[in-house]
Amino acid sequence: MNLIPIERGGVIGGNVGELPLEAAAVLEATDGLYDVVGFSPPWICYIAVENDVAVGTCGFKSPPSRGRVEIAYFTFPRFEGQGVATTMAAQLLALASSVDPDTIVAAQTLPGRNASHRVLEKHGFSCVGQIEHPEDGTVLEWQKLNSRVA
Repeated sequence: MNLIPIERGGVIGGNVGELPLEAAAVLEATDGLYDVVGFSPPWICYIAVENDVAVGTCGFKSPPSRGRVEIAYFTFPRFEGQGVATTMAAQLLALASSVDPDTIVAAQTLPGRNASHRVLEKHGFSCVGQIEHPEDGTVLEWQKLNSRVA
């Protein structure tokens, strides 16, 4: 899997081959995110590509702050259940570790048991509690205290 940067303006920074319909909304949302948190590579969003097909999107919700960075990932529906999210999370962890191995990598999920919980557990994240997210309501906060052990 290759992670292709999503640049300012929601422009894809390389060849991603076939793009699912869902990608247009993701690119627009990413551009909006950059307007709020800034554009600071490598702490940006990416399109995940396998065999010349975009299979998902992932990235950092903002650059690290106070020693913490949050990741997010989304598998395009036709590729769900194929390990795409697990691979995207692994690549984000490797990237974070290569830039700053002491950064705490975090993720947030909805409370009900779901596939994202399994992805995070596979990579050694621990659920550290519930928080109130301003847009999503009650979510679980997950942290991987040492991103060097992916």
